[in-house]
Amino acid sequence: MAALPTLPRSQALIGGDWVTTQAVIDVEAPARGEAIAHIARSQASDVDEAVTAASRAFAGELGGWAGWNARRRSEWLLAFAAAIEADHERLAALECADTGKPMTQARGDITACARYFRFYGGAADKLHGETIPFESDFAVLTLREPYGVCAQIIPWNYPAQIFGRCVAAALAAGNTVVLKPAEDACLSVLRLAELALEQGLPPGVLNVVPGLGGEAGAALAAHPAIDHLSFTGSPETGTRVAQAAAEHHVPVTMELGGKSPQLLFADADLEAALPFVVRGIIQNAGQTCSAGSRLLVQRDIADDVLGRLAERFETLRCDAGEADADCGPLINARQKAKLEARLEAARDDGIRTLARGRLAEGAPAGGHFVVPQVLSDIPEGHEVLREELFGPVLAVQVFSDEAEALAQANGTDFGLCAGIWTRDGGRQLRLAKGVRSGQVFVNNYGAAGGIELPFGGVGRSGHGREKGFEGLKSYTRLKTVAIRHG
Repeated sequence: MAALPTLPRSQALIGGDWVTTQAVIDVEAPARGEAIAHIARSQASDVDEAVTAASRAFAGELGGWAGWNARRRSEWLLAFAAAIEADHERLAALECADTGKPMTQARGDITACARYFRFYGGAADKLHGETIPFESDFAVLTLREPYGVCAQIIPWNYPAQIFGRCVAAALAAGNTVVLKPAEDACLSVLRLAELALEQGLPPGVLNVVPGLGGEAGAALAAHPAIDHLSFTGSPETGTRVAQAAAEHHVPVTMELGGKSPQLLFADADLEAALPFVVRGIIQNAGQTCSAGSRLLVQRDIADDVLGRLAERFETLRCDAGEADADCGPLINARQKAKLEARLEAARDDGIRTLARGRLAEGAPAGGHFVVPQVLSDIPEGHEVLREELFGPVLAVQVFSDEAEALAQANGTDFGLCAGIWTRDGGRQLRLAKGVRSGQVFVNNYGAAGGIELPFGGVGRSGHGREKGFEGLKSYTRLKTVAIRHG
């Protein structure tokens, strides 16, 4: 195993101070099933102190945040992006060890985190209201104002990226933040919090309360003094979080997962499409809300596509993140057992495993590995076509025409992303409009992360938008001012 870099503090960050909690949580390396560190186990009292600190910072009681104008916030965000870039390798090594993802992917995540702060640093002083034509004796304008204290509950699959996505937008708009990272993976988040203080962020502007979802997460979602809440995770947990926030009429942004299809038509460029199809499901071992977990293939090319796909999957190998293989482990033993049980049930239902990757020679014996695989001959409406498996498992369907392809694409309650592969311009637009999804990619999938592109879902995939200017606006309240001047 590669040596870990210096670990970040194992405490909660509250009001600019690192606070030791009464208990800690062991942090496990997914590639080996061994503890490598521990983090704070924040309780409701710690969360309450963090929210109080964020409230006081927003009001200007703990320093200068309330007086920082948009230009100054912009300058800080850009400086912080540079600090992330300077600490890139240490952050990537933490992300790799903590999540188990291949080192190349971990490096990409840290690069993306820095890009979020650069994007929102550039956008902070460009967040404008509008003037509205009205009666002749009125001047009407709108103002975009920060909410105040923004609660953010982020997952374990992309801790650094989602830290950037949420925190950068919230701070750019002038809010303060209380962030609860996932207990399974948050070492990079704690290091980012250290860097934020080193870069002179005023006390209380960013607070980080690691802990269990049922303790720290539940306390944060239900806190009466938060003004906005962002959650990324499962639909089931998202429902509970939204219900808790609704008690105090707190607006929420929910990103809750997906069962995203890629539609492959007979006129598609297969050499261009198939690498995207493979990467779309093996990235982060399939533990990606926007994973392209369904492949819909036109019948005319199905045999050719499945043959080529099988060849590609059989070359894939799984290993520890530092080995930088195609695929890393699942996050923990619970996720592995859950996925393996669902795969066994699928085999019992007659579903065929068309192809599978392999475990690399010398891969750690205690790792939570599930090899990438392709499932075919799936009955219509089966669970593997409708439910998020959250692993490197691609489910294949065959369609005859455009109408059937659209029906299959919309045959799930999720609606986060979709890919459409065809040279037919009319079909591209018809399907882009018809597919039930928050993002649609035509002749590509993922748009290289698309930090500038609004992201979010419909149905069980959630509501609200993050990324881009829409994400920045979501961290503001719109106020209308009507001035009668006579």
